[in-house]
Amino acid sequence: MAPLTFGSLVYNYQAIDVIGPTDLINSSSKGLLKALKVYAPIDEKTISRAPDVVFHHIGLTKEPVALLSSYVTIVPTTTVDECPELDVLILGGPNPVDFELHPKYAEFIRRHVAAGKPLLTTCTGAFVAALAGVLDGKNATVNHIEFEWLKKRFPQVKWTMEKQWVVDGNLWTGSGAVAGMDMVAHWIKENFGQDVLTAGALGLDFEPRDIDGLLTVLPKRYNAAGKQISTHVYKHYDEY
Repeated sequence: MAPLTFGSLVYNYQAIDVIGPTDLINSSSKGLLKALKVYAPIDEKTISRAPDVVFHHIGLTKEPVALLSSYVTIVPTTTVDECPELDVLILGGPNPVDFELHPKYAEFIRRHVAAGKPLLTTCTGAFVAALAGVLDGKNATVNHIEFEWLKKRFPQVKWTMEKQWVVDGNLWTGSGAVAGMDMVAHWIKENFGQDVLTAGALGLDFEPRDIDGLLTVLPKRYNAAGKQISTHVYKHYDEY
């Protein structure tokens, strides 16, 4: 199976919007699950379903870009002109007040969506997608703090904040940054299986929430004393 190519456009987004989801994807990858098997009995069938992943951080140039938060600087690994075809594109959230979408980025987003490939947005990444025009007539959500502001600016989008994320065809829009991680967890579960997500999430000690914000995604297990323990990938821990 060919590696999953997972890309993000590099501009001044909030660091966790992209780094959180990509870390979860990486933790659920074949290479990381093989490494985790040193510590826990992860089934070979689970590892076989996990993806090999190649990440691309896509800039206008390869010059470093300072992100919106945490004094993090990203050095692009490729450019918008040279980037290979992606399987998945993720858009992190910038500050909408002073953000301008470069025409090359807008065209890159439109081309990706038109090809039917998944576009994932976290937080105000939906604002970036709306600027590119790919959310027109679609159901979408955004960070709930910016919801009313964005709804007025892009009335052609069917905005909702009833759920933590919204899926409309190949468009996946998450609300806040951590809800975006929850959304990506669901995407992993849907595409590679519950066991791959479970192993990857436990590698980060991360318990994703469901679309309603509830902790119902990972199966719970308890030992004879009633103490909650890790899920089925750690079967021999039942004795603890």
